[in-house]
Amino acid sequence: MYTRPMVQILRKRLQEKRRTIQVLAGPRQTGKTTIAKQILHLLEFPYVYSAADEPLLKGAHWIEQQWEMARIKVKGPKKKALLILDEIHKIPHWSETTKKLWDEDSFLKLNLQVVLLGSSPLLVEKGLKESLAGRFEIIYVPHWSYQEMRSAFGWDIDKYVFFGGYPGSSSLIADYERWSNYILESLVETSISRDILLMSRVDKPILLRRLFELGCRYSGQILSYQKMLGQLQDAGNTVTLAHYLHLLGQAGLLLGLQKYSAQKLRQRASSPKFQALNTALLSAQMGTPYKETLKRGEDWGRLFESCVGAHMANGIKGKNIELFYWAGFNREVDFLLVKDKIITAIEVKSGRSELNLPGMEFLSKEYKINKKLLVGSGGIPLSEFLSIEPTEWFR
Repeated sequence: MYTRPMVQILRKRLQEKRRTIQVLAGPRQTGKTTIAKQILHLLEFPYVYSAADEPLLKGAHWIEQQWEMARIKVKGPKKKALLILDEIHKIPHWSETTKKLWDEDSFLKLNLQVVLLGSSPLLVEKGLKESLAGRFEIIYVPHWSYQEMRSAFGWDIDKYVFFGGYPGSSSLIADYERWSNYILESLVETSISRDILLMSRVDKPILLRRLFELGCRYSGQILSYQKMLGQLQDAGNTVTLAHYLHLLGQAGLLLGLQKYSAQKLRQRASSPKFQALNTALLSAQMGTPYKETLKRGEDWGRLFESCVGAHMANGIKGKNIELFYWAGFNREVDFLLVKDKIITAIEVKSGRSELNLPGMEFLSKEYKINKKLLVGSGGIPLSEFLSIEPTEWFR
C-alpha cells in the first residue's frame, strides 16, 4: 500500500515531547483515514481508534468513553497512548468536549496523544477556531499529486492531467461514464450538500452549484463577477458570489485567484481567475472520454493549465505562500507564487500556442521577479514541474 508523506510527518509529531492535538484536514477522499490507520503500525505505544459512523446514536458521552479507554492505556508500561477519533465532526459539541478532556489531561500531565479526523473540512475548521485555539496543529492532506498517483497506480502524465488526483476513482477510469458519475455524485455532490450546505448559510443552493459548474467550465480564465451573474442568469449580487466561491475553496473544490497587486485593496477588488483544485472536476463534466479529449486542443490546453494551477494551490496549503495571477496592459501572466514579496512568475504553454511571453515582459517592468518559469512546450516539462514542490522555487 502506498504511504503518503503525511504519515511520516504525523509520526514525528506524535513522538515529540510537546503535546498538541494533531488534526488531519483536507478535502474528501484524499486518504485521511488511511493515513491515521497506517500510523498505528509505526508507533510503539498502545492506541485506541474509533470512528463516529452512527451520529444518531452518539453524543459527547461517546467521546468521553473513547477518551477514558485511552487514559487506561496511558497507565500501562509505556506511560503513553494514542487516541484517534475519526469523523469527529458528526458528534454534536465535539470541540467543547475535546477541550475539556484535553485540558484535564494537561493539568494532570497525562501523556495521551490525540489525533482528530473529519470528512467535512468546514465543520472541523469551525470547531477548532471556536474551542481549541492554541491546542492543535493541522496537517493538511491535499489532493493526490502526480508523483503519488504515479507511484500508487503507475499513471503517466497524460492520465494524471485528465483523471486528476482522486485515488478512489483509479479503478474506474476504463469506463468514463462510470468514472465521471463517481466524481460528480459521490465526491462533488457530497462535498456540496454535506460540507457546505449543512455548514454555512446558503440562501441560493442552486446558484452555488451553478457557480461550481461555471468555475470548472472556465477554469484557467478570468471572469468578472458581473459576467458571472450574466452567465448564471441570476439576479444575485457580487458579494454573494464571492462568498460562495470562498466556500467552494474551503471545501477543496474551486478557487477564485486574485490579481496580484502591491495594494491589498486592489487585490480584493479584482476579477477572480477560476482554478479547479483537481482536474477530475473538469474532465468529469466535459462529457468526452480520455482518448477523445487528448485530440481536442482547446480542452486539453485548459486541463493542462488547470493541472499546473492545482499543483501549486494544493502544494502551498498551510505554508506562507500565496498564489495569484497578473494582468495589465492587455497582457496576462498565468500564475504568481508570492512569499514575503518575493515573486516567482509562471507561464504555461501546452504546445498548441505561440511561445512568446509578452505578459512576463510587462510584469517585469512593474515588479521585481525572483524567478521566471515556463511550463510545457519550450520550457520545463509538465511531469518535471509537477514533481517539484512549490516551496522549492523560493530556495
